Amino acid sequence: MAALALVPLGYVLWTTMELGADEATGFLWRPRIGELLWNTVRLLVTATLASVVVGVAGAWVVERTDVPARGWWHGVLCAPLAVPAFVNGYGWVSTTHAVQSFAGAVMVVTLSYFPLVYLPTVAALRRLDPSVEEAATSLGHGVGGVFWRVTLPAISPAVLGGALLVGLHLLAEYGALQLLNYPTLTTAILQQYQTVFNGPEATLLALVLVAFCLLLLALEALVRGRRRRSRVGSGAARTPVRQPLGRSRPLVVGALAALGAWALGVPVYALLRWLVRGTSTSLELGELARAASNTLGLAIVGGALATVVAVPVVWLAVRHRGLLTTAIERSVYTASAMPGIVIGLAMVTVSIRLVPDLYQTVVVLVVGYVILFLPRAVVSVRSAFELVPPSLEDVARNLGCTGPGVAGRVTLPLVLPGLFSATALVALAVSTELTATLLLAPTGTTTLATQFWSDASSIAYGAAAPYALALIALSVPSTWLLGRLSLRGGR
Repeated sequence: MAALALVPLGYVLWTTMELGADEATGFLWRPRIGELLWNTVRLLVTATLASVVVGVAGAWVVERTDVPARGWWHGVLCAPLAVPAFVNGYGWVSTTHAVQSFAGAVMVVTLSYFPLVYLPTVAALRRLDPSVEEAATSLGHGVGGVFWRVTLPAISPAVLGGALLVGLHLLAEYGALQLLNYPTLTTAILQQYQTVFNGPEATLLALVLVAFCLLLLALEALVRGRRRRSRVGSGAARTPVRQPLGRSRPLVVGALAALGAWALGVPVYALLRWLVRGTSTSLELGELARAASNTLGLAIVGGALATVVAVPVVWLAVRHRGLLTTAIERSVYTASAMPGIVIGLAMVTVSIRLVPDLYQTVVVLVVGYVILFLPRAVVSVRSAFELVPPSLEDVARNLGCTGPGVAGRVTLPLVLPGLFSATALVALAVSTELTATLLLAPTGTTTLATQFWSDASSIAYGAAAPYALALIALSVPSTWLLGRLSLRGGR
């Protein structure tokens, strides 16, 4: 599995070797590359931190305060996952061009990606024994002290996993940033291929993104540490004491309403406005139905396959910790930092040279999806496996269960919600994937994302609107499932 995930990295290294050391150094030291690097770094740091703040704050308000209509607000904070980042960018750009700036890019990607932090944080808060926080309160700590000294350290693996996903998505984000006219290394790679067709120089930029990916992985591993997070009991199975909001309740409710309006209201309003008023609107139901069915089928197959592939990788990393197993697990993340077009070119090259009969088939497309979105599955599956105490499996073996029996009767029931969550998360990503699909999809095969991009990039906003709305509607079931699973919280 790790070797499969490393195919794009091998392609990047092999292609980059066509450049000499002097040529590569001269290319990277250009002032333009410095500007792209600065744009990428500041967007990565700012948007990841913003997503963490919004996601953790939203989760704490929903799970630890007496905010009214808690379940409704949970749905509102999950819903932005159903709106792809490039659709969000389309909605904002078609409403106002003022968002085509650094601040606008940070806002749009934060509104798109903060649920990746919110969902695991909600699940972690639900798993946390409330007696731990109550003990800290009885020792004289205030609300802030309990959060910083008790709650946040306990839920840190979930927060770090979400932040890692946000960072990896930002490194590979193309559609939203292209619409927002905010150049990064990723947009430059696409432009390099489209304008001068220079493969080695474009893949050299992809290698820089891989370096960023490795840095993110190292930081996440350093902060996470090696402490085990599982426990045999679930603690006190009761509702925690809600913190009264008091006079700040209107302010908190207003902030949640504003967040929902900005993350959902603006893009949906823009889509509906262009659907009704756009002069380019031409709705062909047959074409829309074909694109929707293709998207749904690819999402289901890609999500299920990526989850199956993630299980052995995570099982080794959690149950047999060591340098080798850690290296195997971390190797699957490298591809997620590369733009989809790099993954697509790697799959095209490998399929033509090794298995030409599979070139331009759905098989190569699905494998590309698995490589690209395996990190999403690994993060979700790992969070489930880490909460299963090894002692339970040891007891089952001592009672005579074989390996398959232990897996089927003990481990699988405990990790099943995490597997469903991983499948839904990857399915969402597959349904909205753009650049790799454009390159790998068999001739004549369109998805909602590719058809939307074809119309939106030609400024046919009205024609693009039906596909974007269908894409959002198709993403709602997976988003609903993720929201429900996070509320179960392991109890």
